[in-house]
Amino acid sequence: MYKYSVFYFIFLATVVQKCYALKEGECEVCIKTVDKFAATLSDNIKKDPKLIEAEFKKFCKGSKNKENRFCYYLGGLEESATGILGELSKPLSWSMPSDKICEKLRKKDAQICDLRFEKQIDLNNVDLKKLKVRDLKKILNDWDENCDGCLEKTDFIKRIEELKPKYMGRSDL
Repeated sequence: MYKYSVFYFIFLATVVQKCYALKEGECEVCIKTVDKFAATLSDNIKKDPKLIEAEFKKFCKGSKNKENRFCYYLGGLEESATGILGELSKPLSWSMPSDKICEKLRKKDAQICDLRFEKQIDLNNVDLKKLKVRDLKKILNDWDENCDGCLEKTDFIKRIEELKPKYMGRSDL
């Protein structure tokens, strides 16, 4: 009887662990941002949670879009309402993998795993005339460019075509 209860307990623990584990594609912004941030840290900073928190705040100053929202949720921005940076810095100092860190963060704030990256527009294969103005503006915003005096869709297309040679060598679009 004792053997069966131990086996049942181990089986139950395994099932519960699988239920709380991240599934493929969940927390994509969290995992990629934590990996990107961890790659910027030197070995002596990785050992001290306080230094990690300070570096994360610096990292967040240059963030945009979904990464910026992730920083907001963790408390890495000055305008953040809450701060759970300790839930990031301590596990990072222990060299915990990013997916496990994101599991812990999800338990504190479920919004962290709700973030998704927008699909990137492949400018080599897309017809700009078929895109919405919103998408054209997003392309320019991703390039940190603006279109002064652009009122119509054709103005945005013309500006993107002018800037295309400058940015097509970059890998982020």
